[in-house]
Amino acid sequence: MSIQYFVKGIMIGLIFGMPIGAVGAMSIQRTMAYGLRAGMISRAASSVADMLYACIGAFGLTVISDFLLQYEQPIHLIGTLFLVMTAVRMIKNKETVNTAGNFNGKENCKAFLSSFMVAITNPAAIVSFLFAFSVFGINDLETAAGIQLVAGVFLGTLCWWLLLTVTVNYMKQKLTVRRLYCINLFFSALLIVFSCCVVIQTL
Repeated sequence: MSIQYFVKGIMIGLIFGMPIGAVGAMSIQRTMAYGLRAGMISRAASSVADMLYACIGAFGLTVISDFLLQYEQPIHLIGTLFLVMTAVRMIKNKETVNTAGNFNGKENCKAFLSSFMVAITNPAAIVSFLFAFSVFGINDLETAAGIQLVAGVFLGTLCWWLLLTVTVNYMKQKLTVRRLYCINLFFSALLIVFSCCVVIQTL
């Protein structure tokens, strides 16, 4: 069986995974503050959201895509709310950089859900995937080919960010607590900037 759609999916996933957006900033911050597992969980949540949007685009689920695009503004605002809440929590938690390794099961769930909500509340991703599919000459997919494509997108986005997360975790070990705290504040501010940009685009 040909795996061309799986390979194309990986390529699309890598392209989509490279830009560091809101979830990327959250993943890097959590890696710096809590360690490798926290960053991987955050990014895995985003990859799941990307996979769902790729699934909608690949299988032509127009009812779902039309609904999401019709209510894009309120959905964006919901995502912005999660961004702001996360940023405020990061800023207020002054002990963050001293609690690395204490990321328990409850925190794992919180990290996954918050990252997933931020990623999934971006319906415009459907349009981006449709554009990418057209560029790669992908249309009228059979079920098996669609599954290959979606699996490739998931693997592509996940692999890129796992590599980046491992790199960030390695660099973290060479930084002082004060520098880690400053980096935490930087990414907190970056999330607030992302939130403001989303609000401006929505209004």
